[in-house]
Amino acid sequence: MELLDDVLINLQCELVAERNIVNPKEITWLQYDILHILSENKWILPSELNLSLGISRSKLSKALKELKIMGYIQQKTSEKDGRELLTSLTNEGQKLLRSVKSGHNKIYSIAKEIFTQEEQKQFEKLASKLSEALRDERMSANE
Repeated sequence: MELLDDVLINLQCELVAERNIVNPKEITWLQYDILHILSENKWILPSELNLSLGISRSKLSKALKELKIMGYIQQKTSEKDGRELLTSLTNEGQKLLRSVKSGHNKIYSIAKEIFTQEEQKQFEKLASKLSEALRDERMSANE
């Protein structure tokens, strides 16, 4: 029987391997994560991205600059604070995410196939609980 830490490490390794398959080589994992967060928000401040990702401002700035050059994001000055830039996806960024999402459907299909309805509900609940705890931990560490 595998211990919880072994199971979590193995799951993380498998998800990373799957991510390598579906993530286009032209963008980094960080850039993909930024695009994914932007897909859930109309316009977002870099400081909010920093908190969500748990990375330095300089690392984020570099990734945003590269995404802007590739045409996947757009930025505009915040009306509340002219020093801040709001960031959102472009149509090209949305198109890229749709193509990546179709690759992620493989994981969904496998999960639907191997888990019973009850196991799917349990997995959704437990995975969400762990994801939220990890996010909360990261956010509180950055305060």
